[in-house]
Amino acid sequence: MEDPTDNLTELPFAELNARLASRAPIPGGGSAAALAGAMGASLVAMVAELTIGRPDAAQHEHALQELRDEAVAHQRLLMDLAEQDARAYGAVVEARHMPKDTDEERSARSEALRRTMVAAAEIPLLSAGAAVDVLELARTIAPIGNPNAVSDAGVAAQLAAAAVRGAILNVRINLPYLAADEPLRTDAPRTIENMEVQAADAERAVAETVSARIEPS
Repeated sequence: MEDPTDNLTELPFAELNARLASRAPIPGGGSAAALAGAMGASLVAMVAELTIGRPDAAQHEHALQELRDEAVAHQRLLMDLAEQDARAYGAVVEARHMPKDTDEERSARSEALRRTMVAAAEIPLLSAGAAVDVLELARTIAPIGNPNAVSDAGVAAQLAAAAVRGAILNVRINLPYLAADEPLRTDAPRTIENMEVQAADAERAVAETVSARIEPS
């Protein structure tokens, strides 16, 4: 039987969607959130590609090239995080199924659960941070990108915002399972709050810019 965490991002889209719609818990919302962020990054890169070389954007040429490169890097990062998220939850499932008949087995199972639950919370937190970065890239390109692709910058921001919110949900659901003395359990809520504020501000700014550039003069 094929491992549902293997080469997740190399699956045909229809098969990936079918797996998401199935009873199998892997892949789940954490991977889907990261993939939404990756698509947002791809759209930022596309807008940059459609703008680079245009005479009316010559003054932004260097910035556009940097935006494209950053967007491509974040696309790759978020695709990798989608894979990592699936593997992390797979490890949690394996830990939960470890034997617990003896003290030694219970101790090993407890340690495995502790380790895997930390990873299951850490990885979507990284996805959320990367998606916030994509939102900022969308905010930067929205006012200077090809006017014919300004709606694509808007879609990029919407996807990245969904990725932030979705990844944060996956952090929050895992935090209560962490040990009381686990630093991530106490540090993550403040990090999440800051991300939510930054993401909301960037999402709003992009929406306003896109609307202003779409509206006829």
